[in-house]
Parts: sequence; C-alpha cells; structure tokens
Amino acid sequence: MDLNVEEILKKLVSFPVLGGESNLSIIYWIKEYLEYYGVVVKLVPNSEGTKSSLHCRIGPSTDGGVILSGHTDVVPVKGQNWDSDPFLLTDKNDGKLYGRGSCDMKGFLACCLYVIPTMIKANLIKPIYLAFSYDEEIGCLAAPDLIIDIKKTYNEKPKYAIIGEPSLMQPIIGQKGICVLRTSVNGSAGHSSRIRQEVSAVHEAARLALWLESKMNALVESGSIDERFHPPHTSIHVGVIEGGIAPNVIADKAILRWDIRVIPKDNTAEIIQEFEEHCRNRVEELKSIFPGFEINTIEEHPNVPPLDTSAEDSIVAFVQKVTKNHTWDTVAYAAEAGQFALGGFESIICGPGSIAQAHRANEFIAKSELAKGVKMIESIVEKLSI
Repeated sequence: MDLNVEEILKKLVSFPVLGGESNLSIIYWIKEYLEYYGVVVKLVPNSEGTKSSLHCRIGPSTDGGVILSGHTDVVPVKGQNWDSDPFLLTDKNDGKLYGRGSCDMKGFLACCLYVIPTMIKANLIKPIYLAFSYDEEIGCLAAPDLIIDIKKTYNEKPKYAIIGEPSLMQPIIGQKGICVLRTSVNGSAGHSSRIRQEVSAVHEAARLALWLESKMNALVESGSIDERFHPPHTSIHVGVIEGGIAPNVIADKAILRWDIRVIPKDNTAEIIQEFEEHCRNRVEELKSIFPGFEINTIEEHPNVPPLDTSAEDSIVAFVQKVTKNHTWDTVAYAAEAGQFALGGFESIICGPGSIAQAHRANEFIAKSELAKGVKMIESIVEKLSI
C-alpha cells in the first residue's frame, strides 16, 4: 500500500461522509492502512456502533509525545455550484487539488498517513499519536470521548496536541468557544387589537434578542476584551426569529436561534445562566396575563470550549520550529483544540490549506500546502528521534 500523499488524499476524499452520518467506511480504510504498516489501532465507537474515532501510537511508551489530530467528516455539498465531482479529487493542472474535504481537513490526514512509513523506520525516543474523530462539523461531538480513551489506553502522557485544521501552516494559539441555542416562546394567541391583554410570543422574542445584544455590549463595556481575536470580544448573535401567522393575529409561538462565541476569559455557561434567569423573571412578570406563558432554551450545538494557549507555552516554540513559521495568530471558528487543551495537553492548531477554502464550492488545497504539511510532520519525526 505504497501510496503518495495525493493518492492517499484522493482515497480519503472519495468517502462522502458528512457530519452526523456513519464514518465507518473511511475509518475502516484508515485502520486497514495503518495496520498494513504494523500499527496497532484502537477504535472508539459511539454507543450505537455506527461511527468511530480512531487513535494509535507509533514509538515508545514514554511521556512527552505528540498527538496529531483531525476529523474524518465533511460539510454538505447540496446547493453548492461545483465545477467537478466534489468527492473525486480533481487536478486541474493549476497547482490545486479540488474536492470536498481536501482542505478541511483530509489534506492533513493524508499528510499524517503518508509519513507513517517514515515514523515506523525512525528511532523515535518520544511517541507520535494519531487521533481521528467523527462529527466535528456538527459540534465537535466525538473529541471528548476520544480524549478520554487516549488517556485511559496509554500509561504514558502525551505532551502536545496539534490539531491540523487549515491554517496555511501558521501556528494558531487561540480559538473562540461556541454554543448554538434555540429558545422557544409560548405566548397567547388573539386579535391584534388586544395586544395589551395577551402575551405576544413575537414581541417577547424580540425583547429577548435585544437583551442578548445588550449582554454582549455590556461585556465589551466591562473591559472583557482580548485583542488577539477579531473581533476582540465575545459575540452573541440572534440569526433566526420565527413566529406569527398574520399581521392582525397575536403570535402564540416564536423561536429564536442564536449563538455565543466566547473569548477565553468569558464563560459560556455563565452567560446562558444569566439569560435563563432573565427569562424566568420575565415569565413571572407576565403569568398574571397568561398563565401558560413559557420560555425554554435548549442547546442545538453543544458548548465547545475556547483554546487559550499562551505564546510562552513550549508547544508554540516547538511548532514554530517544525514549521519554520515564527508568527502566531488566533481564529474565531471553533475546533477540537480547546477540548484537547481541556484534556490536559498543550494544544495548538496548525495545518495545510486555507480556512478561506473550507465549506465552499470548489474547495481545494494547494499542492504546495500539502508538501508543507508533510514537511512539518517529517520535522516532528526528526525532532522526536535520536
């Protein structure tokens, strides 16, 4: 199974595994590939057995190793205007390789797998681990169980986790956390002329949206700023309000869908708790008008913690050396890096390709980026060898 990095990427792209769907086809192929080289693989299935993460160790059972982490799922292509088959890696002779997931983030997985023979032959004094997950694209759902299993399986403790999200090989030391929520408002229907005698779900939903905006502004005004991020503050945004059937009918149902993207110094749970307390107070105020008035909030996208790696942490210098990129940056999108950091590993995001190409039609990874990804992993092998 001697494949070059582009051939590996072509195979990975051919698996149309969307977030939320079974990833067993791609994970079994990766398992078979690794076992061909004698690597012992551990699967971490979901409770139904329809999906699985994977991890393995190459090298000795000693503390201080490096985890290379990525996800196997991709986002949908439906409704996008592709010029080629999104699940067939396409070379248009322009220095780019097109296909869904080529950039986000099967390019990084291909780099990892391509370097496996080099890892096997190297005289490693510190181990290298692969950790590949599922359902990252719908909420980073698998990473917590994967991290727990890694810590349970190996007696030694890995030191670093490099999450290979596309960053143009720039070390990323911070990411915002994210949580997506759905708030349902149950009011009382009636004739619009009775607006003072009923509880309009739409009016109440609008008030809640304004409260959330005010909360965001209050955080900024309190000085909760982190200039490493753009924007440099926690964002709270209502993207959808649904409700009502006619201009002259008081709405008895309304729904808000909103998200929170926190900088590391802010706390998602505290913001939600304050919002729910406000909702309870509002319900108490209006129950005298309509006893059935309710406001209920559920998570649609579970809370993903932020990443807050210090520029002084040793992983930053390590990744800067293996990439020869001596800068660093932060990102506003969520990834599994914060979860690995919460698991006790110094964590960073660094991988080939540009996030600007992710989740869009004609997604691609530049061949030069793929080469840089391979070079980074080969440099890691070199640094961890005698």
